[in-house]
Amino acid sequence: MGSKNKLKRFNENKTFQNVIEPTRDEVLNNSLGYKGKWKEKFFKNQNPIVLELGCGKGEYTVGLAERYPDKNFIGIDIKGARFWRGAKTAIENEMNNVGFIRTQIELIEYIFEEGEVDEIWITFPDPQIKYKRTKHRLTNHDFLNRYKKILKAEGLVHLKTDSEFMHGYTLGLLHGEGHEVLYANHNVYHNSGAPEVVTAIQTFYEKQYLEENKPITYIQFKIT
Repeated sequence: MGSKNKLKRFNENKTFQNVIEPTRDEVLNNSLGYKGKWKEKFFKNQNPIVLELGCGKGEYTVGLAERYPDKNFIGIDIKGARFWRGAKTAIENEMNNVGFIRTQIELIEYIFEEGEVDEIWITFPDPQIKYKRTKHRLTNHDFLNRYKKILKAEGLVHLKTDSEFMHGYTLGLLHGEGHEVLYANHNVYHNSGAPEVVTAIQTFYEKQYLEENKPITYIQFKIT
């Protein structure tokens, strides 16, 4: 994407009511005033909150919001030029149950109150295979602890990935730490049983992976 295009999208994001782009200080100091009040202040309802972490273009955020109008969905990504597409689509379709936050995922416990979130989706994250990058892997021990803080006691986490490494790593960690794996499938389009929503929504990159015959994996779990 050219720098002109990026700038145009960044500027357009500033005009979108469904996009929040806080500074790091605003997040750490809770000066936005949304923590613990996302339902009342942002969505103006009392429906459950679902996050998509590393939401990219926001395709899953918007796709889920279309399917579940009785839930609130928030896509989180540091790259605002990417989720511009999802934010714009939500506005064009007058979807009031969609929001986007441009921030680092490491900061989510400063953005949401304990037990404020009902579900988390992690879709096609970078597996961070190199050892030096493991601290950025979105299903490592530290990130699971962050998720546990903001999730309700029975809150669900969904991991959908094209990385067999990420799938195996996460399953091993979940079993090793005693978390509750509710469902795991290492090839959702070839093995039956995956929840319908897992195969019904496909991202741009997912379609490419399928054309390359890459298996798409899925895990649903609770952090205990």
